[in-house]
Amino acid sequence: STRPVKKRSDGETMMKLQAAISRVLVANRGEIACRVIDSVQAAGLQAIAVYSDADAQSLFVSLADACVAIGGQTPAESYLDIDKIIGAARKAGADAIHPGYGFLSENADFASACAANNIIFIGPSAEAIRLMGNKASAKVLMMAAGVPCVPGYQGAAQDNASLLAAAEDIGLPLMVKAAAGGGGRGMRLVQAAAELEQAIDSARAEAASAFGSGELILEKAILHSRHIEVQIAGDQHGNVIHLGERDCSAQRRHQKVIEECPSPFVSTELREAMGLAAVNAARAVGYAGVGTVEFLVDEDQHFYFLEMNTRLQVEHPVTELVTATDLVDWQLQIANGQPLPCEQGDIQFDGHAIEVRIYAEDPARDFMPQTGTVVLFEPYENVGVRIDHGLHSGCQVSPFYDAMLAKVICWGRDREEARRRLVRALIQTRLLGLVTNKRLLLQLLNEPTFIQGETTTAFINPELLARLNQPDHQHEMALAAALIAQQGVRPKFGGGSWSNTRAMPVLDKLLVNGVLTTLRSITEGNLSEVQVGDSKRVTRIRINACLAGQVSYTCDDVDREAVFHLTEAEISIDLGERSLNAEIVTYAPAASRDAASSGQIKASTEGLVVELLVAVGDMVVKGQTLLIIEAMKMQHRHLADGDGEVVTVAIATGSQVKNRQLLVGLSLVGGDHEPA
Repeated sequence: STRPVKKRSDGETMMKLQAAISRVLVANRGEIACRVIDSVQAAGLQAIAVYSDADAQSLFVSLADACVAIGGQTPAESYLDIDKIIGAARKAGADAIHPGYGFLSENADFASACAANNIIFIGPSAEAIRLMGNKASAKVLMMAAGVPCVPGYQGAAQDNASLLAAAEDIGLPLMVKAAAGGGGRGMRLVQAAAELEQAIDSARAEAASAFGSGELILEKAILHSRHIEVQIAGDQHGNVIHLGERDCSAQRRHQKVIEECPSPFVSTELREAMGLAAVNAARAVGYAGVGTVEFLVDEDQHFYFLEMNTRLQVEHPVTELVTATDLVDWQLQIANGQPLPCEQGDIQFDGHAIEVRIYAEDPARDFMPQTGTVVLFEPYENVGVRIDHGLHSGCQVSPFYDAMLAKVICWGRDREEARRRLVRALIQTRLLGLVTNKRLLLQLLNEPTFIQGETTTAFINPELLARLNQPDHQHEMALAAALIAQQGVRPKFGGGSWSNTRAMPVLDKLLVNGVLTTLRSITEGNLSEVQVGDSKRVTRIRINACLAGQVSYTCDDVDREAVFHLTEAEISIDLGERSLNAEIVTYAPAASRDAASSGQIKASTEGLVVELLVAVGDMVVKGQTLLIIEAMKMQHRHLADGDGEVVTVAIATGSQVKNRQLLVGLSLVGGDHEPA
């Protein structure tokens, strides 16, 4: 949708950007850096990128008009270093900084540092960020402004005894939340009293690690609720409006998975009431900028304030598509002292938009983050389709940053058209080299509960995930066997002899999600007959054409196409609705006869060892946490796979480790397992 927003009804026309802003430094990375650069350049301004060592070859760097290397690899060494960002802006002559979202976007000290260096911060004031950045103080302020809030505790006393006493007054179930930050980190749902103290301790530790503050609040849990957020915008002249709501109820571990605008649950009356509450919340802090006020809505359409995000949201594109606005351009105008480009009555809602996020993660392995090379990325283009990303074929996905790769957003004249377009866009967007959540997203979009618009925060539950994460890999496994057989990647052995008998069966072994699968195939010419694992079913694959990673084939009499990447060590296939990423271990050494209890504790992902809990000589029990690795902002506990003694510690706290690297070796009691 490209329909322009109406101008202010009082006849005041949209002013051109003044000379106050001419060069904007984008203090972020990945898809949001690309997104901001696009709007900055469209406004006729210069866009400056900053990049870490890990991002030197990233797409956003090539799109910018100028770039400044800030070094480092971790966020703390690069995008979270205020002095480096301010220094880069001064070097490049930037007169404004856009923080994107995440990193320093809601850091009041950063906004103050910009002001101290005569650099315009494209966002609200440091005071507004500080007031709304702490859930406890924000909630007190909202109650004073008459905004409905969830009953709970936001007191200064933070010792366990005080929190436990407050929890008893609130009653179960309740939410333990980090007062600072967001994104689901430092958040725990407690449904039994016996779980409460452990939830407090773990939430406090995670909050301190993620946000530098262990302060917590407690709130009554509103189960089976809707998570609805309202987009607001305010200028420096006291004008504040809202641009409708987004429904973000489809969540996993309190992190959004599917977002849409408008909400299929919200009535016109509720939209007006929530919009007014959001505007009042913004007025209460003198808000100037683009922001979001988040609410929980119960089954009876009673709504309660959750928090205010004083920045652009990841899901802002759905609002842009439905209201025909460019919210980044609005941010530029507001920061430049201009009035809002329209009034509340000018905002029109047209159609429906839905967004999903493609993550480098493996849903079948508890959403384990994935790192490595994006061998191929081909975003789909068509009417009503928008894909925000920072990828290019051959780019590296490192363990240092968030696992989100791209956002796929589709607009339709109604919700069902938007949903159908989104399903097709996901199928037609091809990505090779990494395991992603694409297949799961397709399954969720096709769930009857979602199709009917009945999703709540309880929609993506363990039972649903267990059902959806039971893929039948017969088709893609059979294609993998045919490609391996016909593309000449098997190791060559001497001593072969000519024979005119029928081709002999060949065994290939693939490791998928840690599970070994044997493929038995017979290949003659371009036809392969394949049996997968113990299945008696024979799948016939005829390779019709194969060139430059694209294959045209016939499977069980149906002609199909796919893209693939194949080496002697691995194969990656994207068939649209399904995909396969596997290690080829046909000729690998035999594993331990009891691989599940080998005593060899290896890294489940590439990342940083943030906590080492054992030393050589320690006795451990099965299931005991030995160490914690942090990757893509998530912590992964590595557990003992049996009872025994620690005989090897191959890493230390602060070590950067590779996937499958040996970390700790155990001599298991009651077995003959010794660490390699």
